[in-house]
Amino acid sequence: MERHDLLYRLYDDFDTEQLREYQQFVDLFPPVDSRVALEHWQNANEELDDRKDEIRGAFAVGETFAEIAARATRDQAFAALDLHAKYDRAVNVLVLDVDETLRSAGGTDNEIPRDVLHVLTEFHEAGVPIVICTGQTLENVKGFMIQGLGSEIVHSGDLSIVYEAGTGVFTPGHGADTKQLLYENLDAETRSVFDAVRARVLPDAPDELRHCCHLQGNEFNVTLKPNFETGSTRAREVIDDALVYLLDLLGAVVVDELAVDAAAAASGDDPAIGAATDDESTGDGAGSGADTDAGVPANAWARAFYADADPEIRRVLERAGQFPEVAPDELPDAVATTFDRIDVAYYEADAAEIGSLELNKVVGVEAAFDVLGIDDPFALVMGDSKSDRRVMEWVDEHDAGIAAAPEHASQETLEHVLDRDELVFGQGQSAEMLRTAYALNQLAGIP
Repeated sequence: MERHDLLYRLYDDFDTEQLREYQQFVDLFPPVDSRVALEHWQNANEELDDRKDEIRGAFAVGETFAEIAARATRDQAFAALDLHAKYDRAVNVLVLDVDETLRSAGGTDNEIPRDVLHVLTEFHEAGVPIVICTGQTLENVKGFMIQGLGSEIVHSGDLSIVYEAGTGVFTPGHGADTKQLLYENLDAETRSVFDAVRARVLPDAPDELRHCCHLQGNEFNVTLKPNFETGSTRAREVIDDALVYLLDLLGAVVVDELAVDAAAAASGDDPAIGAATDDESTGDGAGSGADTDAGVPANAWARAFYADADPEIRRVLERAGQFPEVAPDELPDAVATTFDRIDVAYYEADAAEIGSLELNKVVGVEAAFDVLGIDDPFALVMGDSKSDRRVMEWVDEHDAGIAAAPEHASQETLEHVLDRDELVFGQGQSAEMLRTAYALNQLAGIP
Protein backbone atom coordinates (compact mmCIF):
# COMPACT_ATOMS: atom_id res chain seq x y z
CA MET A 1 0.00 0.00 0.00
CA GLU A 2 1.08 3.59 -0.60
CA ARG A 3 2.11 5.59 2.46
CA HIS A 4 -0.87 7.91 2.28
CA ASP A 5 -3.19 4.87 2.27
CA LEU A 6 -1.40 3.50 5.31
CA LEU A 7 -1.77 6.83 7.10
CA TYR A 8 -5.48 6.91 6.31
CA ARG A 9 -5.80 3.44 7.78
CA LEU A 10 -3.80 4.45 10.84
CA TYR A 11 -6.00 7.42 11.68
CA ASP A 12 -9.28 5.74 10.65
CA ASP A 13 -8.82 2.40 12.42
CA PHE A 14 -7.19 3.49 15.68
CA ASP A 15 -8.14 5.96 18.39
CA THR A 16 -5.12 8.15 17.81
CA GLU A 17 -6.59 11.10 19.70
CA GLN A 18 -6.73 9.17 22.96
CA LEU A 19 -3.33 7.69 22.20
CA ARG A 20 -1.87 11.22 21.99
CA GLU A 21 -3.55 12.15 25.26
CA TYR A 22 -1.84 9.22 26.98
CA GLN A 23 1.48 10.11 25.38
CA GLN A 24 1.21 13.74 26.46
CA PHE A 25 0.26 12.75 30.00
CA VAL A 26 3.22 10.39 30.28
CA ASP A 27 5.66 12.88 28.73
CA LEU A 28 4.60 15.97 30.67
CA PHE A 29 3.65 14.47 34.03
CA PRO A 30 5.39 16.67 36.61
CA PRO A 31 7.71 15.12 39.20
CA VAL A 32 5.66 14.82 42.39
CA ASP A 33 6.32 13.03 45.65
CA SER A 34 3.11 11.02 45.71
CA ARG A 35 2.67 7.28 45.54
CA VAL A 36 -0.88 7.62 44.26
CA ALA A 37 0.24 9.98 41.49
CA LEU A 38 3.10 7.65 40.52
CA GLU A 39 0.73 4.70 40.29
CA HIS A 40 -1.56 6.78 38.07
CA TRP A 41 1.40 7.57 35.79
CA GLN A 42 2.43 3.90 35.66
CA ASN A 43 -1.08 2.83 34.71
CA ALA A 44 -1.20 5.43 31.96
CA ASN A 45 2.21 4.34 30.68
CA GLU A 46 1.07 0.70 30.52
CA GLU A 47 -2.08 1.70 28.64
CA LEU A 48 0.06 3.75 26.25
CA ASP A 49 2.29 0.75 25.54
CA ASP A 50 -0.71 -1.51 24.96
CA ARG A 51 -2.23 0.89 22.45
CA LYS A 52 1.09 1.30 20.66
CA ASP A 53 1.47 -2.48 20.53
CA GLU A 54 -1.81 -2.70 18.62
CA ILE A 55 -0.40 -0.38 15.97
CA ARG A 56 2.98 -2.10 15.94
CA GLY A 57 1.30 -5.38 15.12
CA ALA A 58 -0.93 -3.93 12.39
CA PHE A 59 1.74 -2.44 10.10
CA ALA A 60 5.02 -3.60 8.63
CA VAL A 61 6.52 -0.33 9.91
CA GLY A 62 4.44 -0.43 13.06
CA GLU A 63 7.01 1.17 15.36
CA THR A 64 7.24 4.23 13.13
CA PHE A 65 3.48 4.54 12.76
CA ALA A 66 2.97 4.11 16.51
CA GLU A 67 5.32 7.03 17.16
CA ILE A 68 3.64 9.20 14.51
CA ALA A 69 0.16 8.46 15.86
CA ALA A 70 1.24 9.16 19.46
CA ARG A 71 2.59 12.62 18.64
CA ALA A 72 1.04 13.98 15.45
CA THR A 73 -2.55 14.73 14.52
CA ARG A 74 -3.98 13.53 11.22
CA ASP A 75 -3.38 16.97 9.66
CA GLN A 76 0.20 17.12 10.95
CA ALA A 77 0.95 13.61 9.68
CA PHE A 78 -0.37 14.33 6.20
CA ALA A 79 1.46 17.67 6.10
CA ALA A 80 4.61 15.73 6.94
CA LEU A 81 3.85 13.26 4.18
CA ASP A 82 3.50 16.12 1.67
CA LEU A 83 6.84 17.54 2.80
CA HIS A 84 8.48 14.14 2.45
CA ALA A 85 7.06 13.71 -1.05
CA LYS A 86 8.36 17.16 -2.05
CA TYR A 87 11.82 17.11 -0.45
CA ASP A 88 12.55 13.44 0.33
CA ARG A 89 14.68 14.52 3.29
CA ALA A 90 14.57 14.54 7.05
CA VAL A 91 15.15 17.70 9.06
CA ASN A 92 18.72 17.49 10.38
CA VAL A 93 18.87 20.80 12.28
CA LEU A 94 16.36 23.13 13.95
CA VAL A 95 16.81 26.91 13.61
CA LEU A 96 14.41 28.55 16.05
CA ASP A 97 13.54 32.10 16.96
CA VAL A 98 12.30 32.53 20.53
CA ASP A 99 10.07 35.55 21.09
CA GLU A 100 6.67 35.29 19.41
CA THR A 101 7.76 31.95 17.94
CA LEU A 102 8.64 29.38 20.60
CA ARG A 103 6.93 31.56 23.16
CA SER A 104 4.40 34.35 22.91
CA ALA A 105 3.49 37.22 25.19
CA GLY A 106 -0.14 36.78 24.16
CA GLY A 107 -0.36 33.01 23.88
CA THR A 108 2.02 31.42 26.39
CA ASP A 109 2.46 34.13 29.03
CA ASN A 110 5.95 34.69 27.60
CA GLU A 111 7.14 31.24 28.68
CA ILE A 112 8.32 28.42 26.43
CA PRO A 113 5.57 25.82 26.96
CA ARG A 114 6.51 22.48 28.47
CA ASP A 115 5.28 20.55 25.43
CA VAL A 116 7.59 22.62 23.19
CA LEU A 117 10.54 21.92 25.48
CA HIS A 118 9.71 18.22 25.47
CA VAL A 119 9.59 18.00 21.67
CA LEU A 120 12.95 19.79 21.52
CA THR A 121 14.32 17.20 23.95
CA GLU A 122 13.08 14.43 21.66
CA PHE A 123 14.82 15.99 18.67
CA HIS A 124 18.00 16.28 20.72
CA GLU A 125 17.79 12.62 21.73
CA ALA A 126 17.36 11.74 18.05
CA GLY A 127 20.64 13.50 17.27
CA VAL A 128 19.17 16.64 15.64
CA PRO A 129 21.19 19.77 16.58
CA ILE A 130 19.31 22.85 17.76
CA VAL A 131 20.24 26.42 16.84
CA ILE A 132 18.47 29.06 18.91
CA CYS A 133 18.49 32.20 16.77
CA THR A 134 17.37 35.34 18.57
CA GLY A 135 17.87 39.06 18.97
CA GLN A 136 18.22 38.69 22.73
CA THR A 137 21.39 38.88 24.77
CA LEU A 138 23.46 35.75 25.31
CA GLU A 139 23.11 35.71 29.09
CA ASN A 140 19.35 36.00 28.89
CA VAL A 141 19.03 33.17 26.35
CA LYS A 142 21.45 30.91 28.22
CA GLY A 143 19.43 31.40 31.37
CA PHE A 144 16.02 30.39 30.09
CA MET A 145 17.38 27.60 27.85
CA ILE A 146 19.20 26.00 30.79
CA GLN A 147 16.08 26.42 32.89
CA GLY A 148 13.89 24.89 30.17
CA LEU A 149 16.06 22.19 28.58
CA GLY A 150 18.60 21.60 31.31
CA SER A 151 22.33 22.23 31.48
CA GLU A 152 23.15 18.82 30.00
CA ILE A 153 21.46 19.59 26.67
CA VAL A 154 22.65 23.20 26.50
CA HIS A 155 26.25 22.08 27.10
CA SER A 156 25.99 18.90 25.03
CA GLY A 157 27.86 20.28 22.01
CA ASP A 158 24.71 19.90 19.87
CA LEU A 159 23.08 23.22 20.75
CA SER A 160 24.17 26.62 19.51
CA ILE A 161 22.89 30.10 20.34
CA VAL A 162 23.00 32.83 17.70
CA TYR A 163 22.43 35.94 19.79
CA GLU A 164 21.81 39.63 19.12
CA ALA A 165 20.50 38.68 15.67
CA GLY A 166 23.87 37.36 14.52
CA THR A 167 26.51 39.47 16.22
CA GLY A 168 27.78 36.47 18.17
CA VAL A 169 27.51 32.68 18.34
CA PHE A 170 27.78 30.55 21.47
CA THR A 171 28.20 26.77 21.09
CA PRO A 172 29.27 25.19 24.39
CA GLY A 173 31.65 22.26 24.28
CA HIS A 174 33.67 23.32 21.24
CA GLY A 175 36.86 24.65 22.79
CA ALA A 176 38.21 27.78 21.15
CA ASP A 177 35.13 27.91 18.89
CA THR A 178 32.68 27.95 21.80
CA LYS A 179 32.14 31.72 21.62
CA GLN A 180 32.58 33.65 18.40
CA LEU A 181 32.38 37.44 18.56
CA LEU A 182 31.45 38.05 14.94
CA TYR A 183 31.25 41.81 15.45
CA GLU A 184 35.02 41.91 15.95
CA ASN A 185 35.37 41.26 12.21
CA LEU A 186 33.71 44.56 11.29
CA ASP A 187 35.82 47.46 10.05
CA ALA A 188 36.89 50.18 12.47
CA GLU A 189 34.61 52.83 10.93
CA THR A 190 31.46 50.77 11.49
CA ARG A 191 32.44 49.86 15.04
CA SER A 192 33.13 53.54 15.72
CA VAL A 193 29.58 54.45 14.65
CA PHE A 194 28.13 51.85 17.00
CA ASP A 195 30.35 52.98 19.87
CA ALA A 196 29.20 56.56 19.41
CA VAL A 197 25.50 55.64 19.16
CA ARG A 198 25.74 53.48 22.28
CA ALA A 199 27.49 56.24 24.23
CA ARG A 200 24.86 58.82 23.31
CA VAL A 201 21.64 56.84 23.08
CA LEU A 202 20.41 57.37 26.65
CA PRO A 203 22.16 60.65 27.59
CA ASP A 204 20.87 62.36 24.42
CA ALA A 205 17.33 60.95 24.61
CA PRO A 206 14.42 63.27 25.44
CA ASP A 207 13.42 63.01 29.10
CA GLU A 208 10.06 61.37 28.45
CA LEU A 209 11.55 58.70 26.21
CA ARG A 210 14.43 58.03 28.59
CA HIS A 211 11.97 57.42 31.41
CA CYS A 212 9.75 55.12 29.34
CA CYS A 213 12.32 52.75 27.83
CA HIS A 214 15.61 51.08 28.64
CA LEU A 215 18.73 49.99 26.79
CA GLN A 216 19.00 46.24 26.39
CA GLY A 217 22.31 44.93 27.71
CA ASN A 218 23.77 43.87 24.37
CA GLU A 219 27.40 43.20 23.52
CA PHE A 220 27.12 45.10 20.24
CA ASN A 221 23.66 46.00 18.92
CA VAL A 222 21.87 49.06 20.30
CA THR A 223 18.34 48.07 21.32
CA LEU A 224 15.71 50.17 23.07
CA LYS A 225 12.96 48.26 24.89
CA PRO A 226 9.77 49.66 26.44
CA ASN A 227 9.21 49.82 30.18
CA PHE A 228 5.73 48.48 29.52
CA GLU A 229 4.25 45.10 28.66
CA THR A 230 5.32 43.94 25.21
CA GLY A 231 2.45 44.26 22.77
CA SER A 232 0.55 46.85 24.79
CA THR A 233 -0.65 50.16 23.40
CA ARG A 234 1.76 52.09 25.60
CA ALA A 235 4.68 49.90 24.49
CA ARG A 236 3.82 50.57 20.87
CA GLU A 237 3.76 54.34 21.44
CA VAL A 238 7.13 54.24 23.19
CA ILE A 239 8.80 52.09 20.54
CA ASP A 240 7.43 54.28 17.75
CA ASP A 241 9.02 57.28 19.46
CA ALA A 242 12.21 55.30 20.08
CA LEU A 243 12.48 54.39 16.41
CA VAL A 244 12.27 58.02 15.30
CA TYR A 245 14.83 58.98 17.92
CA LEU A 246 17.25 56.21 16.90
CA LEU A 247 17.02 57.25 13.26
CA ASP A 248 17.79 60.84 14.19
CA LEU A 249 20.68 59.83 16.43
CA LEU A 250 22.15 57.54 13.79
CA GLY A 251 21.98 60.31 11.19
CA ALA A 252 23.79 62.72 13.51
CA VAL A 253 26.46 60.17 14.48
CA VAL A 254 27.20 59.16 10.90
CA VAL A 255 27.63 62.80 9.85
CA ASP A 256 29.89 63.29 12.87
CA GLU A 257 32.01 60.20 12.23
CA LEU A 258 32.39 60.86 8.52
CA ALA A 259 32.92 64.62 9.07
CA VAL A 260 30.66 65.29 6.10
CA ASP A 261 30.80 68.82 4.69
CA ALA A 262 27.04 69.12 4.28
CA ALA A 263 27.24 72.48 2.49
CA ALA A 264 29.45 70.99 -0.22
CA ALA A 265 27.25 67.92 -0.41
CA ALA A 266 24.12 70.02 -0.89
CA SER A 267 25.77 72.11 -3.61
CA GLY A 268 26.60 69.04 -5.62
CA ASP A 269 30.23 68.54 -4.64
CA ASP A 270 29.56 65.04 -3.32
CA PRO A 271 31.13 63.66 -1.28
CA ALA A 272 33.07 66.17 0.79
CA ILE A 273 34.70 64.54 3.77
CA GLY A 274 36.85 65.94 6.54
CA ALA A 275 35.97 69.62 6.13
CA ALA A 276 33.24 69.94 8.76
CA THR A 277 33.59 70.15 12.50
CA ASP A 278 31.26 68.28 14.83
CA ASP A 279 29.30 71.49 15.51
CA GLU A 280 28.90 72.19 11.81
CA SER A 281 27.58 68.73 11.01
CA THR A 282 25.13 68.17 13.85
CA GLY A 283 24.17 71.53 15.24
CA ASP A 284 22.03 71.15 18.37
CA GLY A 285 21.99 67.35 18.56
CA ALA A 286 20.19 64.27 17.27
CA GLY A 287 16.94 64.75 19.08
CA SER A 288 16.32 68.27 17.85
CA GLY A 289 16.49 67.70 14.10
CA ALA A 290 19.41 70.11 13.95
CA ASP A 291 20.39 71.57 10.60
CA THR A 292 23.70 71.12 8.88
CA ASP A 293 25.40 74.09 7.23
CA ALA A 294 23.38 73.48 4.08
CA GLY A 295 20.08 73.66 5.93
CA VAL A 296 19.51 69.91 5.49
CA PRO A 297 18.71 68.13 8.76
CA ALA A 298 21.13 65.25 9.30
CA ASN A 299 18.29 63.20 10.75
CA ALA A 300 16.29 63.65 7.53
CA TRP A 301 18.92 61.67 5.67
CA ALA A 302 18.50 58.70 8.02
CA ARG A 303 14.72 58.90 7.98
CA ALA A 304 14.62 59.06 4.18
CA PHE A 305 17.06 56.19 3.69
CA TYR A 306 15.44 53.73 6.08
CA ALA A 307 11.85 54.64 5.19
CA ASP A 308 12.71 53.84 1.59
CA ALA A 309 14.26 50.51 2.64
CA ASP A 310 11.57 49.31 5.08
CA PRO A 311 7.79 49.81 4.68
CA GLU A 312 7.26 49.34 8.44
CA ILE A 313 9.62 52.20 9.24
CA ARG A 314 7.93 54.33 6.61
CA ARG A 315 4.53 53.68 8.22
CA VAL A 316 5.81 54.65 11.68
CA LEU A 317 7.27 57.92 10.38
CA GLU A 318 4.08 58.75 8.50
CA ARG A 319 1.97 57.91 11.53
CA ALA A 320 4.10 60.20 13.69
CA GLY A 321 4.08 63.02 11.13
CA GLN A 322 7.88 62.75 10.89
CA PHE A 323 8.30 61.67 7.28
CA PRO A 324 11.19 63.63 5.68
CA GLU A 325 10.91 65.81 2.62
CA VAL A 326 14.37 64.90 1.39
CA ALA A 327 14.57 62.08 -1.18
CA PRO A 328 16.87 59.07 -0.64
CA ASP A 329 18.86 59.88 -3.78
CA GLU A 330 19.76 63.29 -2.34
CA LEU A 331 22.00 61.73 0.33
CA PRO A 332 25.78 62.20 0.05
CA ASP A 333 27.37 59.02 -1.28
CA ALA A 334 29.49 58.51 1.83
CA VAL A 335 26.45 58.77 4.11
CA ALA A 336 24.36 56.40 1.98
CA THR A 337 27.22 53.90 1.83
CA THR A 338 27.49 53.88 5.62
CA PHE A 339 23.72 53.50 6.04
CA ASP A 340 23.91 50.58 3.60
CA ARG A 341 25.97 48.71 6.17
CA ILE A 342 23.79 49.49 9.18
CA ASP A 343 20.39 47.96 9.87
CA VAL A 344 17.58 49.75 11.69
CA ALA A 345 14.95 47.29 12.86
CA TYR A 346 11.46 47.99 14.16
CA TYR A 347 9.55 45.40 16.18
CA GLU A 348 6.10 46.79 16.87
CA ALA A 349 5.43 47.35 20.58
CA ASP A 350 8.60 45.43 21.40
CA ALA A 351 11.90 47.04 20.33
CA ALA A 352 13.72 49.52 18.12
CA GLU A 353 17.23 48.46 17.23
CA ILE A 354 20.37 49.41 15.34
CA GLY A 355 22.49 46.51 14.11
CA SER A 356 24.95 45.67 11.36
CA LEU A 357 23.68 44.43 8.01
CA GLU A 358 26.96 42.56 7.69
CA LEU A 359 26.04 40.66 10.86
CA ASN A 360 22.59 39.15 10.61
CA LYS A 361 20.98 35.88 11.58
CA VAL A 362 22.13 34.27 8.32
CA VAL A 363 25.79 34.98 9.14
CA GLY A 364 25.25 33.67 12.65
CA VAL A 365 23.50 30.51 11.47
CA GLU A 366 26.25 29.78 8.96
CA ALA A 367 28.83 30.15 11.74
CA ALA A 368 26.78 27.87 14.01
CA PHE A 369 26.48 25.23 11.29
CA ASP A 370 30.24 25.36 10.80
CA VAL A 371 30.94 24.74 14.49
CA LEU A 372 28.29 22.01 14.71
CA GLY A 373 29.74 20.28 11.64
CA ILE A 374 26.55 20.49 9.57
CA ASP A 375 27.85 20.33 6.01
CA ASP A 376 24.59 19.46 4.24
CA PRO A 377 21.81 21.14 6.23
CA PHE A 378 18.11 20.58 5.80
CA ALA A 379 16.78 22.92 8.46
CA LEU A 380 13.39 23.69 9.89
CA VAL A 381 13.53 27.49 10.29
CA MET A 382 10.85 28.97 12.54
CA GLY A 383 10.48 32.71 13.10
CA ASP A 384 8.24 35.75 12.86
CA SER A 385 10.34 38.76 11.84
CA LYS A 386 12.25 40.07 8.84
CA SER A 387 15.52 38.91 10.42
CA ASP A 388 14.08 35.38 10.50
CA ARG A 389 12.84 35.77 6.94
CA ARG A 390 16.43 36.33 5.81
CA VAL A 391 17.33 32.90 7.17
CA MET A 392 14.26 31.41 5.48
CA GLU A 393 15.28 32.97 2.17
CA TRP A 394 18.83 31.69 2.61
CA VAL A 395 17.75 28.06 3.14
CA ASP A 396 15.32 28.38 0.24
CA GLU A 397 18.02 29.66 -2.12
CA HIS A 398 20.35 26.83 -1.11
CA ASP A 399 17.71 24.06 -0.99
CA ALA A 400 18.71 23.71 2.63
CA GLY A 401 15.43 23.54 4.49
CA ILE A 402 11.84 24.57 5.05
CA ALA A 403 10.28 27.58 6.78
CA ALA A 404 7.44 27.99 9.27
CA ALA A 405 5.94 31.07 10.91
CA PRO A 406 3.24 31.97 13.43
CA GLU A 407 0.07 33.47 12.03
CA HIS A 408 0.91 36.86 13.59
CA ALA A 409 4.33 37.09 11.88
CA SER A 410 5.29 40.11 9.80
CA GLN A 411 3.52 40.35 6.47
CA GLU A 412 6.66 39.72 4.42
CA THR A 413 7.56 36.67 6.51
CA LEU A 414 4.07 35.20 6.17
CA GLU A 415 4.10 35.79 2.43
CA HIS A 416 7.38 33.91 2.12
CA VAL A 417 6.07 30.95 4.13
CA LEU A 418 2.71 30.83 2.35
CA ASP A 419 4.41 30.91 -1.05
CA ARG A 420 6.45 27.82 -0.14
CA ASP A 421 4.86 25.14 2.04
CA GLU A 422 2.16 27.06 3.95
CA LEU A 423 3.61 26.03 7.30
CA VAL A 424 1.74 28.53 9.48
CA PHE A 425 0.81 27.84 13.09
CA GLY A 426 -1.30 29.60 15.69
CA GLN A 427 -0.07 31.95 18.38
CA GLY A 428 1.68 29.97 21.10
CA GLN A 429 1.34 26.73 19.10
CA SER A 430 4.92 26.14 17.94
CA ALA A 431 4.76 22.56 19.24
CA GLU A 432 2.34 21.77 16.41
CA MET A 433 4.95 22.62 13.79
CA LEU A 434 7.69 20.76 15.65
CA ARG A 435 5.48 17.67 15.73
CA THR A 436 4.97 17.95 11.98
CA ALA A 437 8.76 17.95 11.55
CA TYR A 438 8.98 15.01 13.96
CA ALA A 439 6.51 13.07 11.80
CA LEU A 440 8.48 14.02 8.67
CA ASN A 441 11.61 12.54 10.20
CA GLN A 442 9.76 9.36 11.14
CA LEU A 443 8.50 8.98 7.57
CA ALA A 444 11.95 9.71 6.14
CA GLY A 445 13.33 6.85 8.22
CA ILE A 446 11.13 4.23 6.53
CA PRO A 447 13.27 2.14 4.13
